Amino acid sequence: MLKINNKQTNDYLIRQLPSATLFINQMFEVVHVSDRWISYFKLDTLTVLGKPIQEILTKLDSRWEKMLQNCLAGRRDESLVYLNEDSEYGTTWFEMTCVPWYDENENIVGLIIEAEDITQKTLLEDEYNKLRSLLKTTSEIGKIGYWEYCFTTNKLSWCSMTRKIHEVSESFVPEMDSAVQFYKDGHSKNTISMAIHQAMTHGTGWSERLKIFTAKGNEIWVQASGMPIYEGDKLIGLTGTFQNIDEQVRSEIKITESEIRMRTLIDNLPLNVFIKDIESRKILVNKAECEFLGVKNSEELIGKTNFDVFEPELAQKLTNQDLKVMETLTPLLSHENTIQKKNGEIVTFLTSKIPLLDDNGKSNGLIGISMNISDFKQKEEELRNLVHVTSLQNKKLVNFAHIVSHNLRSHTANFSMLLDFLNNEQDESEKENIMGMLTDASDNLLETLENLNEVVNINTNVNVDKKSILLKRKIDNTIQNLSAYLKTNKANIINQVSKTQKVKVIPAYIDTILMNFITNAVKYKNPKRDAIITFSTSIEENYTVLSITDNGLGIDLKKYGHKIFGMYKTFHNHDDARGIGLYIAKNQIEAMNGKISVYSTVGVGTTFKIYFNEKN
Repeated sequence: MLKINNKQTNDYLIRQLPSATLFINQMFEVVHVSDRWISYFKLDTLTVLGKPIQEILTKLDSRWEKMLQNCLAGRRDESLVYLNEDSEYGTTWFEMTCVPWYDENENIVGLIIEAEDITQKTLLEDEYNKLRSLLKTTSEIGKIGYWEYCFTTNKLSWCSMTRKIHEVSESFVPEMDSAVQFYKDGHSKNTISMAIHQAMTHGTGWSERLKIFTAKGNEIWVQASGMPIYEGDKLIGLTGTFQNIDEQVRSEIKITESEIRMRTLIDNLPLNVFIKDIESRKILVNKAECEFLGVKNSEELIGKTNFDVFEPELAQKLTNQDLKVMETLTPLLSHENTIQKKNGEIVTFLTSKIPLLDDNGKSNGLIGISMNISDFKQKEEELRNLVHVTSLQNKKLVNFAHIVSHNLRSHTANFSMLLDFLNNEQDESEKENIMGMLTDASDNLLETLENLNEVVNINTNVNVDKKSILLKRKIDNTIQNLSAYLKTNKANIINQVSKTQKVKVIPAYIDTILMNFITNAVKYKNPKRDAIITFSTSIEENYTVLSITDNGLGIDLKKYGHKIFGMYKTFHNHDDARGIGLYIAKNQIEAMNGKISVYSTVGVGTTFKIYFNEKN
């Protein structure tokens, strides 16, 4: 107990006390004060002495008065926390402890109050409580628990969330072996067992996605993490977190499965599919697009632009399309693009490009879908050609039927009339004359039938194989066969065809064609000059063109051009004119997938051009 003998000595000693101390009398007036107290509360020693404590500690409330009264009654170690708000130093907290102050006769003459600055402690406790609250909230929201294992005690501790994830009661006592048994047999159990072993022997940490079976038999995904605890250099235990990630993992699995299904669908579509970013760079391509561009996998195309895979002119055209779609937000639908591949192959695509929009409705790329329609275009062209050929064949058929009907009807009428004359004629010499006319009519009918049969053969033998021949040699052979005829008619043949020029023809047809054109040129020569027939060749697209030019009578094409290749059409008064040669020649040329044209000037001569198809 403290006994006061000398006030001056006591003041000196109290001022040096290491703690903030205040002595007050029974009237709660300050008698002694330590320098530490003066420093804590920023006071003046001279002005403090004799003042009531209520003027020094302005935040005192009814609890303080009760505590002071209790101490005066002899109760010890009364304490309260005092809040001191200072504008310069901020808020501070003090723990005030009050005990009775005795004189030498053991009488209570006042109170001794000690103040301890607990500001830092209070702030740390507040921070700790905040962190604890935050940890609890995070644990609840993130379903994250924690655990700790001590090597010395061999004790495993689980927090409430860890117990909740395992679906065990709060009274459940975990052990390391039993904790491992929650993990699913196979990969999960093997992985966690190895991780714990490595941590105990080598001090390594772990973080693994694994499966457990809870106490209620539910299979869930967890994120199990752990790390070693050291005391100095000594490994004394393990600690870690335990998080329920079942919803997240199952959602990721569903997304992955959906992506796989979508990728499988896209890769197996018979279409080229690609997605581009705002800079027209590919960020996704399917298998068909890779195959078309000649790469093994999509990684070779990711990040590439049109300029990386196409010629500059084509690349610029395609890029302009991309930018227009993204700038105007207007889809480009079913647009034909003709693209030349690196190997020179020309491919036609039917392309659609659709803008991709972000949450603000702005374009952040596009999706493109292209279908290779080259085969369709080829089939379309073949169909168009087939329709054209069919139309021509139909016209030929109609014309042929008309010719057959007309000619046979004429021959039939002639036979009927002559037979009627023969039956009614009595004069033997006249009958003999009529028989002669019947013989001539029969010969004419046979000739007509042979001509018609030749036309039928040409139009039915459309699948006869063509062979490659040397054209100059074939022309020379035909000239040799007609040498007597040409010499008699003073006709001169000029063969300018190259010795190496080849054409694909049906050999039997080319003989007839050459003979027809040579004999016609001689037959219709200009009587004022000898016949000159010139053969020459040229190349036009997929055709080898044979030009046959003469200096004969010529043909008025304005008058007869539409009839020139008709059956039994003649344009000059010539005794041998039958009008069948050009008709048969034209049919033979067309049967070989060729064509024929004519250029003529009356009195100057005629040029026929025969186009031999070198492709088919």
